[in-house]
Amino acid sequence: MIYILDYGSGNLRSVQKAFEAVDVVAEVGADPARARSADGLVLPGVGAFGHAMAELAGRGLVDLIEERIRAGVPFLGVCLGLQLLFEESEESPGVQGLGIVPGRVTRLPDRVKVPHMGWNQIEIMQDSPLLDGVPDHSAFYFVHGFVGVPTFPAYVLTTTDYDDLTFVSSIQRENVAAFQFHPEKSSELGLKLYRNFARWVYGRER
Repeated sequence: MIYILDYGSGNLRSVQKAFEAVDVVAEVGADPARARSADGLVLPGVGAFGHAMAELAGRGLVDLIEERIRAGVPFLGVCLGLQLLFEESEESPGVQGLGIVPGRVTRLPDRVKVPHMGWNQIEIMQDSPLLDGVPDHSAFYFVHGFVGVPTFPAYVLTTTDYDDLTFVSSIQRENVAAFQFHPEKSSELGLKLYRNFARWVYGRER
């Protein structure tokens, strides 16, 4: 079972439906016991960094996420779920993130239109089973005003160009990966990413 962590964000059902579309069982909830028994964890999200961290802490999910990641459980972050993996964010000064990925989240600069919304392409920076069958320069759907900046370039999975800016659009560190874009809003290629995550989790063809 893949467990989608519920901390009050708004797009949980759409992520669950995307897994259902590729014949993968995914449960939504905030039960630590269920999360501990899951084969893979997903942290989607929309909203503000500080509020999300407070909700995760209030539901006892911060320590659980760190525990399961240390245990090697495959973990996927989506949109805000990517940003929460970092140490801090300019959106919520003084709020500590999960700190799974060294680095910080910064606001998109004023010289570009904020939020970055709509379809845009990714450039693949390294091989990953999550990107199997996804051609370089494929387009996915974005809605965001902040971006993660990893301390170490080795964690950058894809980048995206937005006007004269290049930002990190997905990351991977060992058993942890995350997308800034929304695969569940990105048609067939987005569904392929969720199918690839399930294959990553279960180690078999689906």
